[in-house]
Amino acid sequence: MKRVLFLITFCCLFFQIMQAQLTLPPSGNNQKSIITQYIGSLVHVTVKYSSPDVTGPNGKSRKGNIWGKLVPYGMAPNNFGSASEIPWRAGANENTIIKFSHDVLVNGKLLSAGKYSLHMIPVENGPWSVIFNNDTDSWGSYFYNAENDALRIVATPQPNEYHEWLNFEFTERQKNKATCELQWEDISIPFTIELPNANELYIANIEDELKSSKGFTWTNWNAAANFALTNNTHLEKALEWAEYALSGRFVGQNNYTTLTTKANVLMALNRNTKAFGILDKAKMLGSAGQLHNLGRMLINKGLKDKALEIFKYNHDKNEGAWPTEVGMARGLSAVGDFTKALEHCRVAHSQAPDQQNKDNLVCAIEKLEKKEDIN
Repeated sequence: MKRVLFLITFCCLFFQIMQAQLTLPPSGNNQKSIITQYIGSLVHVTVKYSSPDVTGPNGKSRKGNIWGKLVPYGMAPNNFGSASEIPWRAGANENTIIKFSHDVLVNGKLLSAGKYSLHMIPVENGPWSVIFNNDTDSWGSYFYNAENDALRIVATPQPNEYHEWLNFEFTERQKNKATCELQWEDISIPFTIELPNANELYIANIEDELKSSKGFTWTNWNAAANFALTNNTHLEKALEWAEYALSGRFVGQNNYTTLTTKANVLMALNRNTKAFGILDKAKMLGSAGQLHNLGRMLINKGLKDKALEIFKYNHDKNEGAWPTEVGMARGLSAVGDFTKALEHCRVAHSQAPDQQNKDNLVCAIEKLEKKEDIN
């Protein structure tokens, strides 16, 4: 019995050895390539492909003979595999594979997270079809089956600088979207990849992270509240986070930053009375520079009277030190008292610590002399 088991094991091992292949240069010298691009800090897209060159494996240039010839227009006849006609595999050799870490919109159409084989149907003087197919294991497009398509979009070729090697590049990179381009010879095929709801994605991730060790510091709770505030989303949740940064057990810190964050969230929720009460506490903890910035922020929100109140407090607390005279000029200008604003602006000009501030204040003085608001 042991001998039989040994023979079976030996035969299996021998078969595996016979099937093993050496690692040799890629067919046709079409180098394997891979590119990964993040969209924001959570979502990423990876394209893995084999990259042919215009010159070709025999050293002869194929320039001018790529599109419509080497890469046929339309569906091409197939002499291998199960498909009667096939799209282009958007590369060479094995399937070009594109992988999305999260659900995305491709040219405005929803595509689920996962990996897909990428194919294209070139069209002369017209838009191309770009195909995302669920079959990622077949070789090239030879076994392409349209029933496995997850998504088809239309993309218009664009003139492009010459590329000897086919490559994919992300040419537009924003926090919520990116443009992916196939580039070869003198054209590119662009398509956009966009997050369907970036705010929901980040809010959910923040909630998870605050349950971990990242939630053991007030700064992260405060940052979470400010993210929601900046993006004007989930403001009630932002208020919870701001309160925890301020007074959470073992975590909360009652300081200028946490107080002003909570006040800002309350103002975004149109609860100004409560917000102003918190700002009255915050102003006692703020530096001259912090209070100056707070006053400017209030002016930007249209809360001119509260801004002037903050500027006056800052001026009295710091005995007219820089930049409190500038603040008084801005606050008075905001409420239309240009005469007094001009007096403070001239004092501020005499205090200015550098030439740039002096120059800015010269412009402000000229405006105030004309009874123009400097904000």
